[in-house]
Amino acid sequence: MCGLCAAVGLAYPANPQNAQPLDQRFLLGVGTHQGLGGVTSARGYVPATAIKQMNELGVTSFRDDFPWSDFELPGKRLGFNALNGRLETQIRSSAGIPLLILGTGHHLVPNSDPPTTDEARQRFVTYAAAAAQAVEARQPIFELWNEYNLRARADPQFTVDNYVTLARSVRPAVKQAAPSAPFVVGALGDDPGWKWTDALLKTDLPRIADGMSIHIYNHCLPPVGRTATEAIERLENFHQRVAQATGNPNYPIYLTETGWPTPSAKCGVNEQLSADNMAQIILWASTAGPWLKGIWLYELKDSGTKAGELEDNFGIYHFDNSPKPAVCSIRESWAFIRTSLKATRTTPMPGLVQIRSESGSETKVALWSEIPSKRFEVRLKNAEPNAEISYVCQQAPGPASGAWTALSTTPLLVSVKGSAVPEFEIRPSN
Repeated sequence: MCGLCAAVGLAYPANPQNAQPLDQRFLLGVGTHQGLGGVTSARGYVPATAIKQMNELGVTSFRDDFPWSDFELPGKRLGFNALNGRLETQIRSSAGIPLLILGTGHHLVPNSDPPTTDEARQRFVTYAAAAAQAVEARQPIFELWNEYNLRARADPQFTVDNYVTLARSVRPAVKQAAPSAPFVVGALGDDPGWKWTDALLKTDLPRIADGMSIHIYNHCLPPVGRTATEAIERLENFHQRVAQATGNPNYPIYLTETGWPTPSAKCGVNEQLSADNMAQIILWASTAGPWLKGIWLYELKDSGTKAGELEDNFGIYHFDNSPKPAVCSIRESWAFIRTSLKATRTTPMPGLVQIRSESGSETKVALWSEIPSKRFEVRLKNAEPNAEISYVCQQAPGPASGAWTALSTTPLLVSVKGSAVPEFEIRPSN
């Protein structure tokens, strides 16, 4: 038996980002769709319901569209109106810090999708400045466009040069209107080989901006790759590229979309694995350095009712607002880790992840299998009377201290109060 056991060491290094609790230096958000669709949302988004759901989750931010075509009405009238009233309601609520996407063309402005002429760019700048001023009091974050690089696959106007030229024009106006609001660029969709990313990093755009954003999905990879681990590895790769290009290992990075849809189609995962993946990436976030400014899970609720339609099934809640397992998983994993002052990630055995964090007078440990088909068992090496052990969202009483406990992709959470540091034995079980 001892040959199968792995003892986890007591000591671990302090992470230098730890001057504040995690929830004061990192945003956990969700994607919403109040800014699209006009007065009534075909996706089923209602501000009062969304605000209640975000409060239930405990998230600290939301990301939404702030479309130019709805904010600038005919006659160049700029401001909130009936078309974007749902978005205004959510922004002015206590639902969290708004991360707002400045983008999409305007049907009354030639050459505006994307802006490629001086006239179109100036109209866009005027809109962006007015939009920033309208929400400045809510401590917003602004993101320039959404997955601009994906549009480049079909439209030759979506070039790196056009994006950088637009950013150079927009940033000064936005910063003048909302000086403390970060101006984030990129919003990069899937970028095989990092070709678009590297081209962007060779420009002066990182110096112009306050951070870069990226979207990471893996739901259409072979099933073994549809995991939080794969998403984290790609995010860390992106971080390394940005750090090398800027010479700044702490250059701000925002993961503004990630998630695991649950359709009855070939792309996607089941609802429990989607929930487990979200819990894992939230727990892992406590170990990232100050470069990671936030993660926005996509999206708050399903946007449709077709079981086999991929885009209908990204929600944390179903279309009818009933909860998926992810609701509890996000809420409990975030509540467990949000007070973390410092944390580290280790792999006591291949395929097994351990997150160890300190929260004042309490030590917390989360463990899980990063491979859905791989199982382990774990137990506390020494009896700890102050230990609390449970699975994320487990309804039954937690496993007893000292007993062998099964480990799967659902994180196991261990809290020990006082000065004792939990030490574990781990063995594979399949």
